[in-house]
Amino acid sequence: MKRLLPTLMALLCCAMPLKAQTLGDTAMRGDVKSVQLYVEGSELDFPVLTLGSNRRLVLEFDILRAEPESLTWHLLHCDRQWRTDGLDPIEFLNGFAEGTVDNYDFSFTTLTDYVHYSTTLPAAYAEFTHSGNYIVEVLSDTTPLLRRRFCVSEQAVKVEATVTRPYDGIDIDRRQEVDVVLQEGQQQPFMIQLRPEYMHVMVQQNGRLDNLSELAFSGYDGQGLAYRYRQENIFHGGNNFRYFDCSNLRTPMYNIVRVEEYGGETFAILRPEEDRSAKHYIATTTLNGGMKVNIWDRNNPRLEADYVWVNFSLPMAQPMLDGTVHIVGALTDWRLDSLSQMEYNPKYHAYTKRLLLKQGYYAYQLLVVPVHRPPTTGHQLPATSYPSATARLEGDHREAPNRYTVFVYHRSPSDRADRLVAVRRLANP
Repeated sequence: MKRLLPTLMALLCCAMPLKAQTLGDTAMRGDVKSVQLYVEGSELDFPVLTLGSNRRLVLEFDILRAEPESLTWHLLHCDRQWRTDGLDPIEFLNGFAEGTVDNYDFSFTTLTDYVHYSTTLPAAYAEFTHSGNYIVEVLSDTTPLLRRRFCVSEQAVKVEATVTRPYDGIDIDRRQEVDVVLQEGQQQPFMIQLRPEYMHVMVQQNGRLDNLSELAFSGYDGQGLAYRYRQENIFHGGNNFRYFDCSNLRTPMYNIVRVEEYGGETFAILRPEEDRSAKHYIATTTLNGGMKVNIWDRNNPRLEADYVWVNFSLPMAQPMLDGTVHIVGALTDWRLDSLSQMEYNPKYHAYTKRLLLKQGYYAYQLLVVPVHRPPTTGHQLPATSYPSATARLEGDHREAPNRYTVFVYHRSPSDRADRLVAVRRLANP
C-alpha cells in the first residue's frame, strides 16, 4: 500500500484542473509574422461579431519558411478577463469549432521567402450561439503556433458613452474621462436584467491592455445604470501615435532615413526618436497603434511585400534605472515584454530595438513601464492608479484622439459563463 501512495498522489495531481491562464494575442514561434484577425471589411478594428449575423472573421498570417505546414485551428470560450472558462464547443457554437488552415500561397519577388496563410472563421454553416470573449488558436500538429482574441456580442443593451474632462478637476489638460450609461435595448430574443450586480463594464483605450479598466456602478439614471464620476473612468491622455511608412524600399518614405540591403536582407533605419513629453500638442491623424500591410511598386501586398529589419533608436545620455522602454502597438501585439522592450546601448548612448516587419504603415508609442509595477491589471485597479506610461516620453494631453471600446458583460446566477451583451466604440473628439 505504501508503494502505491506516491503513484496515487501523482495521478490525483494530474487529474486536478490547471489554474485558468489569461490569454492574449501572441505568436509562439519567431517565424510567425504579420498576424491579423478582423471582421471582413474592417481590417483596422478589433474583431467583434454580432450574435445572429452572418459575417465572418478573416485570419491571415505569414510563416517565414519556403515549405507549407499542416495547420489546424480551434476556438476557446473565455470569461471577461480572457481566461478559459471550460465551456464545451456544443455550448457556444452550432457546428464545428475547429478546422484546417488550407488556404496558402507562396511569396514571390521577395528576398525573404514566406508562406501566406488565410482562413475564415467560424467554419462553413457554423454559427455562434453564445456571446462572450473568444480565442482562436492555430496549431502545427499538436503544438500551439499563435493565438488571437475576438468577441461575439449580443448588442442587447443600449450603451450611451462620452469622453469628457475628469470630474475631479485634477490634471484636466492631461487626462480623459469615459462615462457610460446602460439602457434597455431593443433586442427581444435576448432578455437582460439591468441589475448592477449582474453587469460588468470594461473600457479599453486604443489596443492597450495594461490600463484596461473595469468601471464601478455609480447610481441609477432613470431606468438605466450609470458608470461615471469615478477614478476607474479616468485615463491618461497620452499623445498622437508615432508612425513610419516602409511600403516603398526604393525611396525612403515618412520617418525613414535610409534603406540598406546586404546579406540577402533589407534594413530600414528610422529617424531617431525624441522625447515628446515637453513639447506642445500637435494634432495629426494616425492609425492609433494599428498597422496596414502595403507596397507601392507591386500589385499584391500579401504575397509581394518583403520583410524589413526596422531599426528604432532613442538617444538618451543615461539609461532609465526605474523603468523600461517599450515600443507598443499592433507591431508588437500591444505587449509589454521582451518582444517590445528597447535595450540601452552605451556605445551609442541610446535605446535601440530591431523588429522584422512586413512592408507597410505602422503606428506606435513609446511607453515607460516602472520596474516595480505591481503584477496586476486594470481589472482590479483604476487606470490612473498606475503611473502614466505615456508621461515620460510621449506626454499626456486631453486633446489626444484616443479610441475607446466599451465592453459590457452580464453574468447572472443562472448563467454558465459571461455574456457579452454590448460593445460600443467611441473616440475623443
